[in-house]
Amino acid sequence: MKRIVTFFTLGSIALVYATLVGCMPVASPVTGIIFTETKWGDTATSESVATKEGKACAQTILGWVATGDASITAAKALGGVTKVAQVDHTSHNVLGIFAEFCTIVKGS
Repeated sequence: MKRIVTFFTLGSIALVYATLVGCMPVASPVTGIIFTETKWGDTATSESVATKEGKACAQTILGWVATGDASITAAKALGGVTKVAQVDHTSHNVLGIFAEFCTIVKGS
């Protein structure tokens, strides 16, 4: 009887953990289970001047609630960029509880 209770207790804990953090949606070229902090390049154009930079982010908590605008259009507007030279991205994830995805636009 004690083994059955232990089995169901551990199974319940595993199920709750998987439900809360098992599928944290944040884009990244690599992912760490405990912590992720990455930056990678996405697009480069023929524009060579990059005097301005705009950053736009979106966040999620537990993969249940997500807010923000991490679009290139939002990053351009926030940085006052009209001609895009390059687009980079960053992602942060802490224990699958909080995640953030950002788009960084550089140009003039």
